[in-house]
Amino acid sequence: MPTMRPSDKVQSSEAGKIKLREFYKQAKLTIEELATKANVSPDTVKRLLGTKDCPNGVERWSVTNIAKALGIEPTDIVDPKHWYSQDSLPPEFDSLIAEKIKTFCGRGFVFDTFQLFITENPHGYFTIIGDAGMGKSSIVAKYVSEHKSPCYFNIFVERRNRPELFLKSIRRQLIDRYQLPNSEDADLPTLLAKVAGQLTSGERLVIAIDALDEVEQEQGENLLHLPTTLPNNVYFLLTRRPYNLGKKRLTVSPGVPVKDLDLRDEKYMNFNQDDIKEYIRFFINTDPDYKDGLRNWIQTHSIADTTFAEQVANKSENNFMYLRYVLPAIAKGDYDDLSLKQLPDGLLEYYQSHWVRMKMESKPGQLMEMVLYILLEIATPIPCEMIAGIAKVDECDVKKVLEDEWVEYLKKQNLDGEICYTIYHASFLDFLKTKREMDSKRRIFQEVNQRIAEYLEKGMD
Repeated sequence: MPTMRPSDKVQSSEAGKIKLREFYKQAKLTIEELATKANVSPDTVKRLLGTKDCPNGVERWSVTNIAKALGIEPTDIVDPKHWYSQDSLPPEFDSLIAEKIKTFCGRGFVFDTFQLFITENPHGYFTIIGDAGMGKSSIVAKYVSEHKSPCYFNIFVERRNRPELFLKSIRRQLIDRYQLPNSEDADLPTLLAKVAGQLTSGERLVIAIDALDEVEQEQGENLLHLPTTLPNNVYFLLTRRPYNLGKKRLTVSPGVPVKDLDLRDEKYMNFNQDDIKEYIRFFINTDPDYKDGLRNWIQTHSIADTTFAEQVANKSENNFMYLRYVLPAIAKGDYDDLSLKQLPDGLLEYYQSHWVRMKMESKPGQLMEMVLYILLEIATPIPCEMIAGIAKVDECDVKKVLEDEWVEYLKKQNLDGEICYTIYHASFLDFLKTKREMDSKRRIFQEVNQRIAEYLEKGMD
């Protein structure tokens, strides 16, 4: 596919028309003043605003000039999928991105802060920090879906978290997007330099990487071998959970801008709470799967919508993952016997509460527990047949556990025509690991590991 040329024609999107109007008014410019500043004709600006007919579009270079004059991206005016020669997003992340943005709400303060960072700095690293469930992956997914940025999601439970896998994916994305010749074996600094050499005035390359804390890599260099220097107009949008300085592993040369946005910071408390409440209101009023059940629960308990949103927000401790589990559970009737005050506080208490409700404490060693521990110990996507073979039970019994009892905690995916399962989220993985550490009496993990060894040994015979 040929590289798009500055003279190629593009058209503004409906959202782009609105944004362009907002931005030039915020800059206190007239159409004529903006045209002069961008070195384009006033008619070109009017065509992008939609006030003058534009059947064939305007040249890309003029959009680039206008965007630069206003301190915005060309993709704020033109739909990203029309601005780039192709989306260039790796298909292995399509379903993840779609799921993350399905119920996305808020986080405007994060995007605004990042936009300010790339506007004020010639290049740099911007890192979003937050606890498990605070919406970091969703923020990246939303940014990528809107800007079609090259991206990589490190996923520990799928073993998709190694430097060589990251480089292979990003290399392919950059080659496809920018038509880079002789780059099949290029390292990341070389790729970035080649792309930077192609960027037109006002264009930027943003590479989004989620979950640096889930990367598996030997000690030494920067995580994922991220470069210590960056060409101009190249930026990285990163996310990670909090960890100590010894594990940060992002060393840059003097003069390379670096900024951290910690979602736990007190100055973002009100923003977080507002976004959490917006998310709750979305479930109550809009979500097609759960709004009826939630509204029935609210009416049955004689609670005002605002009270429900306020108290569930407080219970969530600003954690979206908590809401992702608790709101559907309420809608399905799992908490009909409880009041708002009796709902679990925070994500870990929710996991423990569900653990108890599933009678995991009172019936130790049952199949449900063994299935989860097998998934924890194997730590890669595995089919139902293999789980049943390890547990030495009928496959249909395992499938019932996977599909009915723990479905919201597990990820199901088709690998080479076979349905496989893994633990859905790192926070639940951490919860199970705490159970393993406390398992001194029942020794179920020893039994699970013994059965895994026997199964693998049998397969080798």
